[in-house]
Amino acid sequence: MLFAAVGVLALSNAAMADTTADQLRSAAEQAVRTQYSIAGSRVVITPTMLNPRLRLAACPGTLQTHLPNRQGTPSRVAVAVSCSSGPHWTIQVPVQMQVFRQVLVTSRPMARGDIAGPADVHTEERDIARLGYGYIESLDQLTGHSLSRPLMAGAVLEPGDLNGREVVKAGEEVSLVADLGGIEVRTSAVALDGGDTGSHLRVRNGESGRIIDGIVTGAGQVEALP
Repeated sequence: MLFAAVGVLALSNAAMADTTADQLRSAAEQAVRTQYSIAGSRVVITPTMLNPRLRLAACPGTLQTHLPNRQGTPSRVAVAVSCSSGPHWTIQVPVQMQVFRQVLVTSRPMARGDIAGPADVHTEERDIARLGYGYIESLDQLTGHSLSRPLMAGAVLEPGDLNGREVVKAGEEVSLVADLGGIEVRTSAVALDGGDTGSHLRVRNGESGRIIDGIVTGAGQVEALP
C-alpha cells in the first residue's frame, strides 16, 4: 500500500512538472477569440500543430498571453504565452484563424459614379481576415458617396471603392454667397458639379446665368470664389 501511494504521488508530481503543448495552444487560441470575437464576429481557428514533445516548466499561476498590436485582422498571428510566476519563460505560439462578419456585397453590376442603395447591395458573411483593403458593413457608410470604379455583382464593397461624400450634388439648387466689398449677397444657383465640404465646383447663377467658381461650405451652400 505504501509503495502504491508513493507511486501515485510520483505520477501526480510528474504530471504537474511540465506545461504541455496542448495547454500552450489552448491559452493562445483563447486569447485570439477574446481579441477578435467582437459583436457580430464569428471566429474559426484552425488548430496549429505544436511539437507534442514540447515541455516547459510547470507554471504555478495562470498563463499570460500577449498579442501583437496590429491594425486590421490578420489570418495568422503569433501569441506570446508566458509564465510570470515561478519559472519565467515565454514562447511564441502561432494561431491561424478566420474572422467572419456580415459585410455589404453588390447585388448587380454597378458603374463608376453610381450611388448604391438598398436595392443594389446585400449582406453576406465573409472572412474579413482576407479583406486586406477593408470592408463596409452598413448602408449608412454609403450615404452621399458614389462609386469610384465599376464593380461586378458579388463584389465586397471596400472603402476605396467610394468617392468622397457629396453634400452638394450636380444639378442641385444651392444658395450662392458672394462677398461684394464687405457686403454679403445671397442668390440661388444650380450646381454643375458635386462635391464634399471644401470642394471646388462650378455653379450657374440663377439670375444672370453666369458660370461661377465656388467652394462648398455645407449642405446646399456654396461660396463664390473671388
